[in-house]
This record gives sequence, structure tokens and C-alpha cells, in this order.
Amino acid sequence: MPDQVAAPRRHHHVHHHGEVAGVRLVGPGTHFDQIAALYNASLPPHVVRHYLLKRVHFVRAQVPPPARLLDVGCGTGLLAQRLAQEGYAVVGLDLSYGMLLQGGRRLRYVQGDGAALPFPDASFDATVTVAALHHIFEPRAVAATIREMLRVTRPGGAAIIWDHNPLNPYWPLLMRRLPQDQEDTRLVPAGEIQRAVWAGGASHVEVVRCGWVPDFVPRWALPLAQRLEGALEATPVVKQFGAHNVVVAWR
Repeated sequence: MPDQVAAPRRHHHVHHHGEVAGVRLVGPGTHFDQIAALYNASLPPHVVRHYLLKRVHFVRAQVPPPARLLDVGCGTGLLAQRLAQEGYAVVGLDLSYGMLLQGGRRLRYVQGDGAALPFPDASFDATVTVAALHHIFEPRAVAATIREMLRVTRPGGAAIIWDHNPLNPYWPLLMRRLPQDQEDTRLVPAGEIQRAVWAGGASHVEVVRCGWVPDFVPRWALPLAQRLEGALEATPVVKQFGAHNVVVAWR
């Protein structure tokens, strides 16, 4: 059930085309600057790949390429890079300079705050955030980030918000072991996300609960775990306890 994306917080500087080395960090280092070098290796590669492909497939189903996408809280750029390979024009935004340094050099990266996005209104066909809201922590900052995502999404486009489901009992256990979660975190309920997207001007909202492959599944058992995941995601009542809440808000 893992997630591999970091979170936005405060301050912003802009840089283009992956030229991360040309930007100086403003203010004190963040928690993610300190653990950036460990981040991509914190979970088994085959499980990370499973969820990465799952997210790419989901984004494609909502907003097919080519399209302009903003990944808010892009972390080391794993999702942004894969979406770029699918034909999207992707901008990755994160507060953590250290995390951006771990990213590829062929994308545009922006060091910035999700609650104050440095882009004009309607700049993107879609905005995406994965596993960032629970790090933002403060309800007002969470709501501001969601509002900003909708602001920079064009009319007819979508904001896709993918984060931990507080109803899933495994998250507290897993988060105790992950270096990225060794700071103040708060699992954000789907209802709170829905209220924020409606307040931000969404015209239509969909909620999906998904994710049942845990980090401890061995590589050889992944195909079986994937089949079981599909069955659980289709089972009434049970699917409400999936690892992830995915809220799609259409402008």
C-alpha cells in the first residue's frame, strides 16, 4: 500500500527544464531534504512499480495524453517522469530542494509551495498530487493546496488527489517504519478533501478507494496480490477500507 511522493510546504523559487543546480534553497532545510537520498529505496522496487503503473493508468483514463500536467508534491519525480514518457507535458513541483535534486533532468521542476502555486489561472489541463496531503498536516493548508490545484486547472480539466485512506488499519504500522513519515502527519479523510474541492469550484467530483498490495509482498507473489487487489476493489463495503482515497474533481 505504499506511496512514493513527497509533500509541498512553504516558500517558492522557480527553475526550468530540470536545471535544479541553478537554484538556491531559501530558508531552513525540510525533513525531506534530510531523507531525500534514502527516499527511492525506502520501499521494495516491485511494489513501488506496481503503484506507479496503477497511477499512470488512472491518470490516462481521466485525462488522456497529450495534456499539460502539474504534479504537486512530486518528490523525486518518479510519477512525473513516467507521465512524461506517456506523452504528457509535465511540471513537477515540490518544496524540498533535496528531493528535486534526486529527479531526472529532462523535466521542468519548480521549487514551490502547493498552497501558493506560482502559476497563472488555468495553466494546466490537469493537476495531480499523490501522498502529499498527509504531510501538509494543517487543515487550512490542505484546503489551500486543493484550492490552488483547482485554480491552475483549466475549465473542463481535472484535479486528481490521491492520498492515504484513514479507514485502512495498516497505515499507522507502515508509517512508523518509513523515513519520510518521521514528522508530523495527519491522514486526511475523503470527506475533508471533497468539501475542499467543492469549495474550490469543482463542477463534478468522483471518489475511488483502491490499493491492497502491501509493502511486504515478495516479488514472486505480486501477480497473485494484484489479482486479489482487483477483487477487493470491486467488493462492496470491503473496498471502503482500501489503502488510498482518490478524489477526482472536474472544473
